[in-house]
Amino acid sequence: MSLLISLLSTAAFAQNAVILNGKSIPKSQLDKLVQKSGQPDNPQVRDQAREMLVTRELILQEADKRGVIQKESVRDQLEQARVGVLVAAVFEDYAEKEGVAEADLKAAYETVKSQYTGREYHVEHILVEKESDAKAIIAQIKAGGNFEDIAKAKSKDPGSAKDGGDLGWVSDKALVPEFSKAMVQLKNGQITDKPVKSQFGYHIIKMVDSRDVKAPSLDEIKDQLKQMIMADQNWQKAKFSEMMQKLRAKAKIQ
Repeated sequence: MSLLISLLSTAAFAQNAVILNGKSIPKSQLDKLVQKSGQPDNPQVRDQAREMLVTRELILQEADKRGVIQKESVRDQLEQARVGVLVAAVFEDYAEKEGVAEADLKAAYETVKSQYTGREYHVEHILVEKESDAKAIIAQIKAGGNFEDIAKAKSKDPGSAKDGGDLGWVSDKALVPEFSKAMVQLKNGQITDKPVKSQFGYHIIKMVDSRDVKAPSLDEIKDQLKQMIMADQNWQKAKFSEMMQKLRAKAKIQ
């Protein structure tokens, strides 16, 4: 008989996260809390989530014991909170289904598009600590050495050395001033004839190509634009007013 009781008790604990004062809190609630936390599922995170469930349940049980839920002021606040949650949920559903007007999308796109100005550069570089090493590398390249192979072997930049010093397409505004100043003066295929000193060390820069900055098409950034517009408070206010006008127009108010 004791074995049966033990087995039943083990099964009960397996189905529940915790049993508090005889009240069972299902394991599914613990699983959901862990999932919502966005953290890796591990014993420490589960212990933290379990403590949150225990705290919440203790408060609920104490509220019931003290009878505070029966107080009119408490019930009013609970109703206000409920209505607030429903208002937000209704508006979120309306905004998602109605979407963003095409005119709003085009206006936002024109604003974003205007920010794509200037030029961008495809460059490679070799970074070393000493000026003497940089001068030696420049001499080696001028003597016929392969820039990319030398970058892989000698560059101290961990992000680009493995790619032959390739930094990809960059804006002059995204780089340290000394680097940018030397870079924009280079023609395609040209290499700096003197080391360029920056806070990181000494650079040898190679210009691969350059081009005018091209704005992405509307279709390419449509989703990002929608998110940007829907996060705007002025848009939210206007959309909420639109929703309420439609609801009132359909309602029978006597």
